[in-house]
Amino acid sequence: MIFCSWVISVSPGDAVAGAALPRPTPPPPRLTCVAENTVRQIKSKLIQFIYSRESPGKIGFTKTINAGRYKAGQPNTRTLCGVLMHSSLAVTTSRTPLGLAAVKFWTRSKFKGTAAIKRLVNQTRVPIETKESYRWLENLRQSIALMGSPERCVHVGDRESDIYELFCLAQVLGTRFLVRVQTNRLAEPPTEAAPTDAAHRVFSQLAAIPWSGRHQVAIGGDDETAFLQIKFASVKTLPPIGKQKRYAPQTLFYIHALEVDPPSDRDPIDWRLVTNLPVDDLAAAVEKLDWYAMRWKIEVFHKVMKSGCRAEDAKLQTAERLVKLLALITVVSWRIFWITMSARAQPLAKPETVLTPAEIETLDRIDAARSRPRIMRRTVATYLLQIAMLGGYLARTRDPPPGNMVVWRGLTKLQDIAFGIAIGSTRRCG
Repeated sequence: MIFCSWVISVSPGDAVAGAALPRPTPPPPRLTCVAENTVRQIKSKLIQFIYSRESPGKIGFTKTINAGRYKAGQPNTRTLCGVLMHSSLAVTTSRTPLGLAAVKFWTRSKFKGTAAIKRLVNQTRVPIETKESYRWLENLRQSIALMGSPERCVHVGDRESDIYELFCLAQVLGTRFLVRVQTNRLAEPPTEAAPTDAAHRVFSQLAAIPWSGRHQVAIGGDDETAFLQIKFASVKTLPPIGKQKRYAPQTLFYIHALEVDPPSDRDPIDWRLVTNLPVDDLAAAVEKLDWYAMRWKIEVFHKVMKSGCRAEDAKLQTAERLVKLLALITVVSWRIFWITMSARAQPLAKPETVLTPAEIETLDRIDAARSRPRIMRRTVATYLLQIAMLGGYLARTRDPPPGNMVVWRGLTKLQDIAFGIAIGSTRRCG
């Protein structure tokens, strides 16, 4: 079965550069089918879309970068114009993207003096509602509201999402999370530990645990493998000192995976993960590592938006118009990604599950015009191969499966051919 559902939410109350955000229209019900017993993983990530404008104030800013130095030696800093997007992509354990469970657009308007404020203020004492990182909590709520069944969802995030308030909110909503650890948090020390002992920290308690075993993983597309030694532990984690009156301690499971004998030409794999899912044995720890490795799917989705749909080549001059365009591009990018991965997850499924009747008819007419037809079986994999070959895929024996970029180029060419067929079949008078 192909698991697919389109869920996207842009809160009508959110604003970008003073303009209300659009509410995208979902696809027709024909594209909706959800498995009741499937674990849904929700991958969240921040992405920036950078633009060059004569009047950047109409759009807003994303960040300040160091652009080198002037001839006189003064530092040259530049503020980049653009729009930020925080998206949450729902993916099944078979790596099929279900769609966006939540998305938030915004821009920044002030940078001067913010670094000095951070040096003077302890950020752990600042309420999460006043921080930009509050978007992680907003997307978590939106994802649960749209997907439903919070106990079946696992929210996966990188080190930016290592937020104690996020852990507490997940517990309140009854959902699960899997996050890469960034902060060495406070932990309840063992009863025999001294008041000044380092056992008050999570990393110290995790380091005292012996390694549980090894696991072999594949790296990249060059058939490279690596051996990871893995350990895991249950640690009662305490909230930051300034927030201990508001939040309660939580018993969380920590996993540490470290590469054995890494090569000298790259950094070793060194992951520390935290989750509220039970991790009782090595198999459960390996499962969580595999789930976190699938976080790369949202990076691929963003690549389709930027490199495939060329979201940063837009010439629109205001944030409101750019956000409407980006919302449309998310739909197109998801469909390209979904078609590609569906053919890998369920290659024998019917093509009608992912392609429209017009697309299937066009591919059939192209194949009928060949001296040697290529479509021998009406499956998703067969039709996707024809689309990829329109985009330049060579389909040699040792070639990997078609990727998102050739599928995007093939779909673009397919739409042009379908449009030409429609024009040619139109009756004309005279």
